[in-house]
Amino acid sequence: MKNVIEIQDLEKAFGSNVILRGVNMKLHKGENIAILGKSGTGKSVLTKCIVRLIECDSGKINVFDNDITEMEVDQIDEIRKRVGYLFQGGALYDSMTVKENLEFPVRRTQLPKNKSEVNDMVDEALESVGLLEAKHKMPAELSGGMKKRIGLARTLILKPEIILYDEPTTGLDPVTSGEISELIMRIREKYNTSSLIITHDMKCAEITADKLKLLKDGKFYAEGTFDELRKSDDREVAAYFN
Repeated sequence: MKNVIEIQDLEKAFGSNVILRGVNMKLHKGENIAILGKSGTGKSVLTKCIVRLIECDSGKINVFDNDITEMEVDQIDEIRKRVGYLFQGGALYDSMTVKENLEFPVRRTQLPKNKSEVNDMVDEALESVGLLEAKHKMPAELSGGMKKRIGLARTLILKPEIILYDEPTTGLDPVTSGEISELIMRIREKYNTSSLIITHDMKCAEITADKLKLLKDGKFYAEGTFDELRKSDDREVAAYFN
């Protein structure tokens, strides 16, 4: 099976605080992996290293068979067009309408398009998350769940092949969390995406992930399907299911 991401011996420290201590992992085409771990273990640092929002200290990060640690800025930007990143809070621009938020990445990263083409792209992305009616709203008018959906729509507008989800259900009620998790699965089915999903929400992990990986002490401590890890006798692993 083709790898879209392959990480070898990734290390990252901030001063004397060592976060990642030789992380190794592969993400296959069409696969969803949920990354678990306590707060501060480096889950978000790992995903930000993948798109070089943070520079790693050593190791290799191959994305679409390209080692991004060796790339120039313009080359990285080409890779980033194919990798969507959903931030925890949606990261919408408060001064822009939903429509303007979605138009922003199109105008920043693609060849100039006429207004009709851009509008069609916005509508398609909003329809994918079930929020076409929110097109002219301001972020302040949206609920937490709606902001997550709009953030995902903005990610989808460039039709990424990989999506990195950073805590997609944090701060949401159980019903809305379930809807977001189901949406992640519909997105994979429609666009054939591959995803890394950082989450503390075990229900989200159960719904969305083909495989779970537990990050501990700067390395992956355990991995397996949801059912495999749920049956584990290891105390560190079992703690996530209690």
